[in-house]
Amino acid sequence: MPSDEVSRDTIAAIATPAGRGGIGIVRISGPGVARVAQALLGRLPAPRGAQFARFQDAHGEAIDEGLALYFPAGASYTGEDVLELHGHGGPVVMNALLAACLDAGARLAEPGEFTRRAFLEGRLDLAQAEAVADLIDAASREAARSALRSLTGEFSAAIDALQRQMVELRALTEAQLDFPEDELDEVHRHDTSQRLGTMRAALDEVLARSRQGSLLRSGVHVVLVGPPNVGKSSLLNRLAGEERAIVTPVPGTTRDALREPIQIEGVALVLVDTAGLRDSADQIERLGMARTHEELGRADIVIVVHETGSRDAITPPLAAEAARIDVYNKIDLHPGFRAPAGALGVSAKTEEGLPELRQAILRAAGWSASGETVFLARERHLRALAAASVHLANAAQQETRWELFAEELRLAHQALGTITGEFTSDDLLGEIFSRFCIGK
Repeated sequence: MPSDEVSRDTIAAIATPAGRGGIGIVRISGPGVARVAQALLGRLPAPRGAQFARFQDAHGEAIDEGLALYFPAGASYTGEDVLELHGHGGPVVMNALLAACLDAGARLAEPGEFTRRAFLEGRLDLAQAEAVADLIDAASREAARSALRSLTGEFSAAIDALQRQMVELRALTEAQLDFPEDELDEVHRHDTSQRLGTMRAALDEVLARSRQGSLLRSGVHVVLVGPPNVGKSSLLNRLAGEERAIVTPVPGTTRDALREPIQIEGVALVLVDTAGLRDSADQIERLGMARTHEELGRADIVIVVHETGSRDAITPPLAAEAARIDVYNKIDLHPGFRAPAGALGVSAKTEEGLPELRQAILRAAGWSASGETVFLARERHLRALAAASVHLANAAQQETRWELFAEELRLAHQALGTITGEFTSDDLLGEIFSRFCIGK
């Protein structure tokens, strides 16, 4: 929930990435913007218009020339007065501009402080504020699209719709508590049950779409494992679309874990090629296999690669939550081969079966290309939605005990409120915004 306790310091930071570029931007926000503008530009620019200006330091010496943009309070990103100075994007120029802002009374902004002020001023809710960072950090085009949808309020609107239903049901429940012996009690009870069922179904849909969206944000850790020389490295190369791993007929070529980020239908994945598992006296190879076991412990999906026609088989130790896909490679050498039930036959050489493998990876990750909007949810969003779901399930067991029913609804409502920031501690806000880049 937006707070009235907004710091009134004027803050400044370089808003463009470090390094050299054609353009660099210094952003200033707060009540002292007019003072900074007077010191650097000699005037406060007209609102919402790009104006040519020469930038000077505290001694009146020229620093650079470029564009100045002024956004008055109430019509800016942060909700405060904001000034942006667009100059040449060299680090010396940018640092000199920033130093001049600090000399004029601003202080250096903390990571995420501009967006935090936008939240505290009510310009964004917390889910929208987090979407700003997600849009910047998006690893795929689909992730960027989903982050933009959250930034424009689609995720928040879905949460708000759930909360409105929650408020109506809580009001109905309070009526039951006030008039427990009312003759309409049975009618209210039936209405309450229907409303609860509708709300649980809506929450389940939002949770499912959020879980799918979380895959776009965090990516999926996919580990290729199997005996030596079964074609793990060749499969990684084919899935990656380029020759990333060394492939030779010599068993034990792969000695360390090789990671390659890829995308399948916009879903970010990290493929990990690992050392082949077998008995070996070679110390380096044994160290490689130890790292294979470490990767298995972190895997979301494990692709167990077998060589078609070989009797060698392994049963790698998998994490309890990891999904397993069994793949029989080199089917081009065995015409007519049929993979066992639940497994896939592929050829890294001819690429036969690879489209089916890609789809199997997406299914194992929980992704469904249904065409519905997905929400680029964070782990805390998933936890809040799951907690609300549990409380609604508990409420369904207490429909004749109105006090307990009302309490479960209250807890569910509170869990949803943490997503948009209605019930959020300052400690959590500090943790969230500290992960933002400086200047945003």
